[in-house]
Amino acid sequence: MIALVDYGAGNVRSVQKALTAAGGDVQLVSTPDKVAQADAVVLPGVGAFDDCINAMQRQELVESIREFITSGKPFLGICVGYQALFEKSEEFNSCTLGMGVFGGKVIRFSGEGIKIPQIGWNQVNIQKPDCPIFDGIDSGSYFYFVHSYFPEPSDSSIVVSRTTYGAEFCSAVWKGNVFATQFHPEKSQKAGIKLLVNFVGLI
Repeated sequence: MIALVDYGAGNVRSVQKALTAAGGDVQLVSTPDKVAQADAVVLPGVGAFDDCINAMQRQELVESIREFITSGKPFLGICVGYQALFEKSEEFNSCTLGMGVFGGKVIRFSGEGIKIPQIGWNQVNIQKPDCPIFDGIDSGSYFYFVHSYFPEPSDSSIVVSRTTYGAEFCSAVWKGNVFATQFHPEKSQKAGIKLLVNFVGLI
């Protein structure tokens, strides 16, 4: 069973449909015990960093997700669910600590001559072709983005892909059983479904 974390804010329905289309047995979950019972966990996200973390804290999900990650079972974070894995964010002068799974902070686009947020298709240049969720996906493939902020990992070894929007940024990370993307695979058509099929295949 894939636990799709529902903390009251996030594009859960489209992610649920995409994961199901990719062959997953998906259940919406909102309690720590359901997270613990899962074979894999997906943390989606749309909106603000603080809202995501605070909502998960109210439902006692932060610690349960950290514990799940230590189990070695597959975990996927998407968009704000990716950003939440880091230590902190600059968004709206955030004072909420992230989950701290990875070192680093979430920063805002600062390049001139670009529209913020980035909304639309952009290329993902794969740095680690051995990453399981990118198996069979060509470097330079297009994925769908909606964001004004992105993580800046302190450990460059976890960077799987980079994307250029004004400046180059880390668009996906991978360490052990943990995968996370700034883009939305559920909105990224063929390449996105392939990524989700690869993730489901890890279970």
